[in-house]
Amino acid sequence: MKKNAFTLIELLISITILSIVMLFLYKSYADLNKTNKLYEKEVLKLQHISRIKQTLYLDLLLATKETLRVSHPDVKFDFVSFTTNHSLHRLVKPYVAYIVKENILYRLESNKAIQSAEISREQPFIIDKIGSVKKFELYTPKEKEGNVIMEAKLKNLASIILKVKVLN
Repeated sequence: MKKNAFTLIELLISITILSIVMLFLYKSYADLNKTNKLYEKEVLKLQHISRIKQTLYLDLLLATKETLRVSHPDVKFDFVSFTTNHSLHRLVKPYVAYIVKENILYRLESNKAIQSAEISREQPFIIDKIGSVKKFELYTPKEKEGNVIMEAKLKNLASIILKVKVLN
């Protein structure tokens, strides 16, 4: 006589094997989600660094050499101001300044010149917070045709060193 049905033991063994396979699938799915969150965090961090580099580079590249002023109010931090053709806020030929207050680097953009690190409330400008810094310095060449070197050491991110030939 032929037997076409499964026995109870065969059914229990197949359910046990299926449970073990499902357990491993769930574990690998959970690990995949953890890895994706980690990669997403790293990609966002790299995008943030890239945006900072792009902003700094375009500001310096399109700056006017005659208006580039660097002062050293602190040993590790410079105050930098200049006119540029690069605007984040749709201003025409804005004045841009980089200032460090309480170890945070800020980018100021205005229609009026920003003369010093001590800014007044009456002066209209738009503030962009770049991030926490350990060091921000700008080295300008003594000769007119040299490159400008900018160094920024950002906390919890990367160090940025740019060598830029100012076009204007």
